[in-house]
Amino acid sequence: MNTVAEPIQQIDQVDALIKSIRIPPRPSLLADLQRELAAEDPSLDAIGKIVASDVGMSGALLKLANSAIYGGRRKAKSVEQAILFLGINQVAAMMTGLLARQAIPANSAALASFWDISTRRAHAMVFLSRRLRLGEPDVAHTFGLFCDTGVPLLMDRFQDYGATYAAASLEAELPFTALEDARHQTSHAAIGCLLARNWGLSDHVGWAILHHHDFAILDDASTASGVRSLVALSLLAENAICRYQGHAESLEWNKGGAAACAYLGLSDEETAELLDELLEAFHED
Repeated sequence: MNTVAEPIQQIDQVDALIKSIRIPPRPSLLADLQRELAAEDPSLDAIGKIVASDVGMSGALLKLANSAIYGGRRKAKSVEQAILFLGINQVAAMMTGLLARQAIPANSAALASFWDISTRRAHAMVFLSRRLRLGEPDVAHTFGLFCDTGVPLLMDRFQDYGATYAAASLEAELPFTALEDARHQTSHAAIGCLLARNWGLSDHVGWAILHHHDFAILDDASTASGVRSLVALSLLAENAICRYQGHAESLEWNKGGAAACAYLGLSDEETAELLDELLEAFHED
């Protein structure tokens, strides 16, 4: 038996599988924005023109700038004011999310609320990042939007992925991605990470997407604190969304909630208060 050839063959099969999954190319508007942000002195005017080139993006930017999640006390009346209120990095995160929504359709019945939930998660991540003064809100926003983008891509690739996703959602003990890996030799976390890298998102976002169902990293000091923080905050956000939808605590919270609170240094009372504040912000939006 050739014990060396077998692992190599398996690697080749997985590589071929991943190449068969359609990863949308980075949108040209995003490339324009990232080039401007990489400049030594990014221009507000140039960024404003990029935003204004898409009517839907302009409207969404104004709505976001005036939402309860972002404070909403000052009302932005123009794209330029919205950029000033939110800051360049937060505007970039918002634009990245809108472009993702355009590039990754989620039209099936099984994905009817996919982008609504992703957007709410992104807003929750911003709220938590600001409230706990942890990390950069724009990075938290981007992670919140992108962490599950592998789901519609796998739904498009595998006819039976919907059944896999439904079964994984009901798994009370094993990691969410375990069933995906067993059935499809990849997971939405792996594909989402690949998309993030292809689109030039930050390394912390990519690694956090890859590990957002791997709660063991919360206790792993060798993992970057920025990655661990995103994973911990995502558990709080997910729990709040479940409560907002009228459900009990999520299964993912039962798997990793205690580790997340320990990592964030939150007591049970502090966690409950934080979730109540987040729910109130949801209802005000």
